[in-house]
Amino acid sequence: MTEMVHGTMPVYTGEPVLSRWWRTVDRWTISCVLLLVGIGLLLALASSPPLAARNHLSPFHYFQRHVVYATLSMAMMFVVSMQSPNTIRRWGVLGFVLGFGTLALLPFIGSDFGKGAVRWLSFGFTTIQPSEFVKPCLAVCGAWLLAAGQDLNGPPGKMLSLAAVLSTVFLLVLQPDFGQSVLILFGWGVMYFISGAPMVLILGLAGTAVLGGVAAYNGSEHFARRIDGFWAAEVDARSQLGYAASAIQEGGLFGLGVGEGQVKWQLPDAHTDFVIAVAAEEYGFVMVALIIALYAVICLRALSRLTRERDMFIRLAGSGLAAMISAQAMINMGVAVRLLPAKGMTLPFISQGGSSLLAMGIMVGMLLALTRSRPQGEISDHLLTRGR
Repeated sequence: MTEMVHGTMPVYTGEPVLSRWWRTVDRWTISCVLLLVGIGLLLALASSPPLAARNHLSPFHYFQRHVVYATLSMAMMFVVSMQSPNTIRRWGVLGFVLGFGTLALLPFIGSDFGKGAVRWLSFGFTTIQPSEFVKPCLAVCGAWLLAAGQDLNGPPGKMLSLAAVLSTVFLLVLQPDFGQSVLILFGWGVMYFISGAPMVLILGLAGTAVLGGVAAYNGSEHFARRIDGFWAAEVDARSQLGYAASAIQEGGLFGLGVGEGQVKWQLPDAHTDFVIAVAAEEYGFVMVALIIALYAVICLRALSRLTRERDMFIRLAGSGLAAMISAQAMINMGVAVRLLPAKGMTLPFISQGGSSLLAMGIMVGMLLALTRSRPQGEISDHLLTRGR
């Protein structure tokens, strides 16, 4: 009877864990991620020697670090992707509690490294940016609360989820880190919309975010300077945006050639925030189009599999994670071509940065775990039986 109601999927008795994982996981997403990591290694070879020269280190010092973090990121992605949705939920809630506590302590134990924003924990041999790890955990925790709120006699999940998000955003604004704040609000907004929130309430929240942006502009010189630079009629050719725009134009369709770009010597953040400018200058529009296509496939594959999912928590968490990944990529590339104000945000799996790479590995691992095919059937099976 259960099979008639919920549909079936082949289950092989005694099947090895790796075999079952490979049969149920989305291999298209894995392939796209591996290609992005490969592109990131290729661009790290181009962009890291100038950075190493400025810091009087060996030419491939930062490239070697990037290889280590990329390897750890992929290992974490594969390990997390093998977990069950219940395990992902537990890890997400625990991770959010620990991450939130760390964000609250950052003003007292954090470092800014002369950048004007206290975002990092320094351990001497390495640094960690807690907000990067809070993002995937908050998406999972927020989805759990939203889903629990829809249960009969369940908790006020929507209010608790909103409180968790706003509290996190408040701590990020104190750093200040407006880019991560916008990204978290967007991801949570997607989940809130999918959970069936009234459109009036969503518009009200969007209006509140706009008012918050106006307040930030008036109260933060750092934020106002970036907005003013974005709205300026002309871009200073010697600014980061000016160098990035020039590099993208110089690259043309097929680029100047491997190692021939000059923007990596001019931009201090060519290996992180403006790595897409290095890709455009040396490999042209073809490389940029490939990168955009890979992110699009990851997002669309996840959403396609989630539309067939019956579990509300899985649908919400997966949608939030996919929204954050794609939005972060769009923000990074949008800044480079001056479609968006400067945000200081990395390009997933391509930019250098240990915290970003490791956190993105966890995020995609969670997404892969939530979008794996499972024996309980898909939502279409349930809808068909209800229509009979």
